Amino acid sequence: MKRLIISSVIILLSLTASAQHDTKFSPEKFEAEMEAYISKEAGLTKQEAAKLFPVFREMHARQRVIYEKMRKQTKDKPADESACKAAIKDYDQMNIELKQLEQSYHKKMMQAVPASKVYDVIKAERRFHRQMMKGWQKGKRH
Repeated sequence: MKRLIISSVIILLSLTASAQHDTKFSPEKFEAEMEAYISKEAGLTKQEAAKLFPVFREMHARQRVIYEKMRKQTKDKPADESACKAAIKDYDQMNIELKQLEQSYHKKMMQAVPASKVYDVIKAERRFHRQMMKGWQKGKRH
């Protein structure tokens, strides 16, 4: 669950870093770079990548919908304790939905490629986002 939140933060930070460097962020370029990195690191064949990445992209699209709800929900602090309590409960539920969504898509991915490859894909995606974050941090210091 933390990984999903961290991934979304990294993506948002990447957008910010791109804007700060007078370059326009391209979601298509970001996705292509991520998929190329994951394919290489996870050792995916072209056939495996062709089966896996449509499921992977669909998962990310559905995650973005939930992330957007979370962003909207946490934009303004509720006015009273009761509303804060309800907002926290809603936020926690959305995090659970994210994890359940990820779990269901991992199952779909394992139908497309072996579990060992899905495991490597998960690790590679995490490393890709960490590298993006390191790049953003370096860029911010200049």
